[in-house]
Amino acid sequence: MREARVRSGLDRLTDGEGPALRDVPVSLLCHPASVTAGLEHAIDVIGAHVGARISSLLGPEHGLEATAQDMEAVTAAAERDATPRYSLYGDRYESLTPTAAMFHDAAWLVIDLQDIGSRYYTYVWTATLAAEQALRCGLSVLVLDRPNPLGGLEQTVEGGGVEPGQESFVGLHDVATRHGMTLGELVGMALAERGCPGRERVTVLACAGWERAMDQPETGLPWVLPSPNMPTLDAAVVYPGQCLLEGTNLSEGRGTTRPFEIFGAPWLDGRALARAVAPDDAPGLALRPLVFTPMFQKHARRDCGGLQLHVRARAEVRSLRTSWALLRAAWRLSAGAMAWRTEPYEFVADRPAIDLLAGGPWLRAAIEADTPAAELARAQEPARRAFLERRRPFLLYR
Repeated sequence: MREARVRSGLDRLTDGEGPALRDVPVSLLCHPASVTAGLEHAIDVIGAHVGARISSLLGPEHGLEATAQDMEAVTAAAERDATPRYSLYGDRYESLTPTAAMFHDAAWLVIDLQDIGSRYYTYVWTATLAAEQALRCGLSVLVLDRPNPLGGLEQTVEGGGVEPGQESFVGLHDVATRHGMTLGELVGMALAERGCPGRERVTVLACAGWERAMDQPETGLPWVLPSPNMPTLDAAVVYPGQCLLEGTNLSEGRGTTRPFEIFGAPWLDGRALARAVAPDDAPGLALRPLVFTPMFQKHARRDCGGLQLHVRARAEVRSLRTSWALLRAAWRLSAGAMAWRTEPYEFVADRPAIDLLAGGPWLRAAIEADTPAAELARAQEPARRAFLERRRPFLLYR
């Protein structure tokens, strides 16, 4: 295994840096991607190497073992030893916040989750809610930071934010869609702007060696699936835009081996769709028409026409703009067959899923009005710039 250029917060803790936790009871919020550069899991190293006493284990969406699909309620994991295990993703919104009893006698909540740089990805909001509850219960909080796999330069930030009253579990706080922050930075920003008391008891153990211009391959750290439908870095690269498809009746590729990179529907003509998207709206990508058959979820076991997004130049990709253009073209080409999702989404039943994902109803209206992606980008630019100013005090890396 090649030597990593970057040490995560977990690697640094393992090397004896950060708070002294030997013999200290801790509650650990983690998942399968909570590993060192050598692929040792946080549960093992925090107990064996750091010497902390793990009083309970908490799992985010998909569960401690990441075996559950999206929006699938997770019951408490089976205990493999005497350590209690709890799910922070059940069948109602209240399940997203740990109860005081879940911490047991912990003095610290330790958080180690791999985010992928998009506001919709729920781990950062699980971390925020858990940190708020831990502080209310008198615990200290340690966030073991990890690199943003998409990098964090200002020019890569995409989208506006979340309009007042549109908050949800895919946007608990007003941040840009592709935010360019690490989980530690974003939790710090959310706690501060939400006015959470006790923030002085939060420690972020930052990555060593990471810079905002780095994406995942440059870190030398291994890619471990952070969730069942995030198998590759390319999936994470296109996710800031392609996750919007969850708010439609188009398949976002779940049930295939390339979720988010592949998408479509039984009525779509992939060739016509590719022709309808201007090259300026798909920088860094090649759009390849295809037919695919999802094995589960939307259009299961039906042939679907659509596209595969091939990442040619990661640094150039602006997937949010690309997906705006794809949604516009698909709406126009579908002759009324394309529709917005109407089922409850992330515990919300009174607003369309696309509004929650977009941070407001503006995108739904724009697609129905056949608004070009370039025009949407211009309209979102003031909110994007405002977010860049707001995030600046919370950045931990240059």
